Amino acid sequence: MHELSIAAAILDRVAAEAARYAGARFTKVGVRVGELSGVDPDALSFGFEALTRESPWERLALEIEYCRRKQRCRQCQQTFQSANYETQCPKCGAENTILVAGEELDIAFIETEDE
Repeated sequence: MHELSIAAAILDRVAAEAARYAGARFTKVGVRVGELSGVDPDALSFGFEALTRESPWERLALEIEYCRRKQRCRQCQQTFQSANYETQCPKCGAENTILVAGEELDIAFIETEDE
């Protein structure tokens, strides 16, 4: 389960930010997980919870934004959500589309409160 190592990397990043902002209380970290990233959001959440339980980060919440796969047509510039790995443009029927969303795996934000 590589989601556990991803959860550990998220906590490492939050710890690095905590070192930069002494006195701030970190309350939430938000991550974007793309449909094609190979990361199971439920497993990531479970791993994060396991790592933070009974630790200094126990009160830190994880918010996951699941990003669906989206394609853009090179011909008509239509952006559309791709279902079942279908990449044909629903507007003009063109086959030549490019992936524009769905591979995300990044930290979107870290929320803090002053003490």
